[in-house]
Amino acid sequence: MAPNAAAKRKRNQDDDGVFGPDDCPDGFTARQLFGQGTSYTYDDVILHPGPIDFGAHEVSLETEVAKGIKLRTPLVSSPMDTVTEANMAIAMAEVGGLGFVHYNLSVDEQVSFVRAVKNHPVGSATDVNVVDASATFSILAASGRSYAVVTDDGRLGGRYLGVAHASDGKQLSASAKLVDHLAKVSAKKSRDDAHAAIKADEKLEAVPIVSDDGNLLGAETREYLLLRETLPDAGAPSVDAGGRLLCGAAVGTRESDKDRIKALVAAGVDVVILDSSQGDSAFQKSMVLHIRASHPNVKVIGGNIVTRRQAYHLTHIDDGKGGTVSVDGLRVGMGSGSICTTQEVCAVGRGQATAVYHVSSYARSLGVPVIADGGVQNSGHVVKALSLGASCVMCGSMFAGSTEAPGAYVTDPATGVRVKKYRGMGSLEAMQKGSDVRYHSDKNHLKVAQGVAGTVKDKGSVRKMVPYVAHAARQGFQDLGVASLAAARTELDEGCLRMECRSGAAQAEGGVHDMHSFTKVLFG
Repeated sequence: MAPNAAAKRKRNQDDDGVFGPDDCPDGFTARQLFGQGTSYTYDDVILHPGPIDFGAHEVSLETEVAKGIKLRTPLVSSPMDTVTEANMAIAMAEVGGLGFVHYNLSVDEQVSFVRAVKNHPVGSATDVNVVDASATFSILAASGRSYAVVTDDGRLGGRYLGVAHASDGKQLSASAKLVDHLAKVSAKKSRDDAHAAIKADEKLEAVPIVSDDGNLLGAETREYLLLRETLPDAGAPSVDAGGRLLCGAAVGTRESDKDRIKALVAAGVDVVILDSSQGDSAFQKSMVLHIRASHPNVKVIGGNIVTRRQAYHLTHIDDGKGGTVSVDGLRVGMGSGSICTTQEVCAVGRGQATAVYHVSSYARSLGVPVIADGGVQNSGHVVKALSLGASCVMCGSMFAGSTEAPGAYVTDPATGVRVKKYRGMGSLEAMQKGSDVRYHSDKNHLKVAQGVAGTVKDKGSVRKMVPYVAHAARQGFQDLGVASLAAARTELDEGCLRMECRSGAAQAEGGVHDMHSFTKVLFG
């Protein structure tokens, strides 16, 4: 275990708690900085370095996303319909994080995504081209894929029918059904067996992995086999007690959402997040009580909130029996996301750095983990959020546009850049599909947008991005002189972690400047 630099610093203090002349502290404690009545963002704050006596590889990022649910990597994907469905949730769990499947879709569709995650063979491909029994060779031609795995319903978890290859359709009409021209590919029961089959036959593009009852669990593909050789070592995945990948899901607070929660629990969901732009509501408290009474083994995260008072309300819910009930985690952020306009439209919210510090300092006294949601643009923001008390960081825009995000890539005709759609759940486009419930406006005929829709550049796979962001965070904590999140919180509480507010000029100086031209490569 790495030596505790925080303890060394504490020993250098005088008996009265003030640093001696050789250790005179610079800057401010978090309590001083965030107690001035000014709302700060991550960019406003800069952390001071501390003494180092350990390597970056010794830094532990292990944390909890909710009480009792541990993650090795403190990153989770946002429950947005352009960010997290099955592929993203699988990938996030496999790199040690967690994905929350959005609920801007039917109950059956959301349940199918959760089942796909829970049944996915750890380490097998996620981007499997699955089609239903009515699919024709024209679909393969349009997608550019060399194969398709056919199931009865076109989804992972459906009854496996076979594999069709594009090469087999060259002499056939584009309208010919794939199911009538299936290749002789033997499905396997494990990823290792599927892996071996592809290694043994260079003509195989995909080998399905099926359950004992014949349902498609996943596939090993030659494409993913080659990709995996280029990926960094992501370490152990996030799994439950039975070895299945962890999966979260978002739900609303309407009466009908009780049926949704019941179906998600039956599908094996590990944690539900109550998805609301303003979580301090009677509706959310009522849903927490329902989940506690009906599904006591499922963890529930409340939010979104930005103040201690809101945190108190969600951790001290009157159960009507003389006691109180608490959520298992809190989600912090209001109007800080890149596609969110809540602060601009409604004049309500808080700077994210300030919100994370104040809510986390209160929640930590109760042992309730905090998710910092929104405002994260780079690994430095991740370090700041975790240093200010967050247990993990939720990313939307950072993961949007990745290989695992929902939607197809298109080429921007104006720039020639490969992009994917990304939209806020408060945008009119998302509201028209059902997300207006999140903003308590599903009963209104007139809808006011609290977000925008647009596109983001192709960012590659989160399987490559997340390990690099995590490594950058370890380097950040090494510079701070802390070897774990627990040590960082001790430094924060004891006033050893020092910081300052940056001027606009200081922020500019801290970025790239005085260059005629440059290429900014985040990882490689």
